[in-house]
Amino acid sequence: MSEEQKVFMRMAIELSKSGMESGKGGPFGCVIVKNGKVIGLGSNSVLETNDPTAHAEIVAIRDACKNLGHFQLEGCEVYTSCEPCPMCLGAIYWARPSKVFFANDKKDAANAGFDDDFIYKELDLPYAKRKIQFVQGMQESANKVFQEWILKENKTLY
Repeated sequence: MSEEQKVFMRMAIELSKSGMESGKGGPFGCVIVKNGKVIGLGSNSVLETNDPTAHAEIVAIRDACKNLGHFQLEGCEVYTSCEPCPMCLGAIYWARPSKVFFANDKKDAANAGFDDDFIYKELDLPYAKRKIQFVQGMQESANKVFQEWILKENKTLY
């Protein structure tokens, strides 16, 4: 990492510490940067908001997208205090930044009591064998809306 990149990573780590100490949520922080300028900040705020999706990366992505006035983060870099969980990883891919830097990895998170490995394992299971049962129904009706989307001429792809 360059010295500038280390500055942004230190910011993410400090956000993880301050968010944890304030009782907002777990020890996770995230900074999003574009052209050397911070455009999004987030610390885990699951406990503060009673929102299980309020992970640091999600909070920072929302902040950055609001500040950019766009739903994608092309040309941006994400600095996060820990390797993203499956949910955050999905959000990062949808946001399309150019690069992700992380400090702790998923093994460090598991050692601290944040073990998301079971989610990766759940994804490979058939719907009926997952810990939370998934039941598919009315696919034909719902698929008609997808067909309308496919034919829609004035859509914004993302």
